[in-house]
Amino acid sequence: MKNYLMALALAAIASPTLASGNHAGGHGEKMAIGEPGDKAKATQTIRVTMKETDDGKMLFTPAVFNVRKGQTVKIAIKNAGTVNHEFVLDQEDKILEHKKVMEKFPEMEHADANSIRLPAGQSGEIVWKFTTDGEFKFACLIPGHYEAGMHGDVTVAGK
Repeated sequence: MKNYLMALALAAIASPTLASGNHAGGHGEKMAIGEPGDKAKATQTIRVTMKETDDGKMLFTPAVFNVRKGQTVKIAIKNAGTVNHEFVLDQEDKILEHKKVMEKFPEMEHADANSIRLPAGQSGEIVWKFTTDGEFKFACLIPGHYEAGMHGDVTVAGK
């Protein structure tokens, strides 16, 4: 616990994004990709599986999905692998920034609505309202997983 608190304190000092309270960059600042959604308003469920392959690759299936601007989606995530994985949804530059912090603090816990870490065999969900059109990313930022192929693309199209 002491090591975890030390790592968290160092991460807050090392990264203005973390020091501000969330990976979006500010206290309550709206993320470019959207905002937490109301599960009762979800119009689509996207089922995503996270796993490793025998040849060392790590994958999301599907690795690409499309949604509409303004749409609320339930992303049902299953870790079908044998190690922990996470699903982080954000802009590509924010994903890469977060990835650098995770390389320094691989056991960092997340409490953000746009991310979830799941142990092997576990399932969870993110409910998200996509408020901006454009190209976005999702990734597993546990060190080595992104490089092993664990990232994907989200296209949000205007209404």
